[in-house]
Amino acid sequence: KMAGSSAPWIGSAYLFLQSTCKTIPLPALYESSQKKPCVFKALKLALADSTGSVNGVDMLKVHCSHPHLIVQLKFCKQENCRRFLRSYREGALQKSLQSHLQLSLATTTVPLKVELKAGSEHLDKVLKDEDHCLECIYREKPDRLPDEEITELEKGLKSLMLHQSTNNNVAGKDCSSLKSLSQPYPPQGSSLPTQLTFIFQGQQFDNRTITPDDHQRFAKSVSKKWKQVGRSLQKSCRALRDPAIDNLALEYEREGLYEQAYQLLLRFIQSEGKRATIARLIAALEENGLVSLAEELLGLHCSEDCS
Repeated sequence: KMAGSSAPWIGSAYLFLQSTCKTIPLPALYESSQKKPCVFKALKLALADSTGSVNGVDMLKVHCSHPHLIVQLKFCKQENCRRFLRSYREGALQKSLQSHLQLSLATTTVPLKVELKAGSEHLDKVLKDEDHCLECIYREKPDRLPDEEITELEKGLKSLMLHQSTNNNVAGKDCSSLKSLSQPYPPQGSSLPTQLTFIFQGQQFDNRTITPDDHQRFAKSVSKKWKQVGRSLQKSCRALRDPAIDNLALEYEREGLYEQAYQLLLRFIQSEGKRATIARLIAALEENGLVSLAEELLGLHCSEDCS
């Protein structure tokens, strides 16, 4: 049985994705050598969002079966799988996928239909029974190691993210190549905050909601000052009031600074919703002397180097 076994908890499932927009055929985009890294990045980041960790779920292979893009998933922890199922059930994974695809492909909204299967079980029909879904996924053991193509895409994505987070002085040619993967979200009328713009260093910026890209960059670069930023954000965010920040520090101490910072901002975003704007984050960064990170989130380094 799942609970009584001393063996590690490992399970597998298949995520079926279909764009309902004919001009954005996901299988064709993934088969394109130019667009494949963009689609892969969107998948990887959305899955990380669903479990709260970049290592929460592994992609073993991506199949192109028109009109579907089928992602074979591997879970190594029951808790990560549970988080994924909740994110999927609540529609958060679907929204995250749509946002990341929109960002990576530098396009308008990407309407998606999603399905989840484990073996012959269609999990969408039994999502309310979380334990049953876990049992189904646990029964399906992965039949492969990560595909060579997945391994190469993983390496490319890690290299890109490391480059983005550690090198602010990006050369012009590198900067232009990053733009296709790092376009800011176009503002959407339904989610515009009350304060439409804000001023930073004498320049006016759109006050958009915090994007998944912002989230990743913040977690990678804020380092030991994540708590100080959290104290600034807690002034206007009940979810971060004491002892929330200290609890996050203890809960994710083993995972390190990246995960602690990631979870802090995740708590802020989840509790504030549309009010989790870039202006509030920039103000918190400025208050704690993290001007360089604020500039990075607003794309100032890249625009300066590319001009």
